Amino acid sequence: MAEIAPFFAVPFGFARLDDCAPLNEQLRETFLQRAALGAAYANPRPITRRNQQVYESRFDLFRWPEAPVQHLKEFCWRELIRWVCELNRYDDKVRAQLLLYADSWFHITRRGGFFALHNHPMASWSGVYCVDPGGQDVQHPDSGLLSFVSPMLTSSMFLDAANSQLQGPYAHGVRSLRLEPGQLVLFPSWILHEVTPFTGDGERITVSFNAWFRLAADPPASS
Repeated sequence: MAEIAPFFAVPFGFARLDDCAPLNEQLRETFLQRAALGAAYANPRPITRRNQQVYESRFDLFRWPEAPVQHLKEFCWRELIRWVCELNRYDDKVRAQLLLYADSWFHITRRGGFFALHNHPMASWSGVYCVDPGGQDVQHPDSGLLSFVSPMLTSSMFLDAANSQLQGPYAHGVRSLRLEPGQLVLFPSWILHEVTPFTGDGERITVSFNAWFRLAADPPASS
């Protein structure tokens, strides 16, 4: 039989923060307090389509000095850098030269909130950490899903009995995730994704970031 090889695979990373409940509760309390202040901590220039049920913070979250925020940042950067080094086959010498730059923010989504299809320009890798997935709506199983669109947009131009049921990484369409507390999802910043309308109780709370890198030995890119 012919050997099967995934030529154009898209890397996704999945990590989990152990014993995350106390930290998540502290993050939840902090974020709700800041969101209650309205525009003071809100993103002043939102771009991606969303509605009033979604609060998006400023993009400086990981620069906040609060201990819970710094704890989460350390976890996210540790996992991201490990992952980048694994994908690029960087050794410890190269790893020590990596300089990380990032934007980071939080979302609070209440019933009816959604975040439209988008990607993250001017970054190489992005991540989403789940603080609280919110209440699950058993009547609407698609509530509050993080959904990624396959970049192989032309792969379904012709479907027949030989390719309509492709499995695993070769499947067509959308991959949707129901996030769990303490789960971190890493993905290429260029891939299109969205959050489906949240119809559960409570608040769906996540932290997101965009990251880009250079090596210390390389000159900064000109602006």
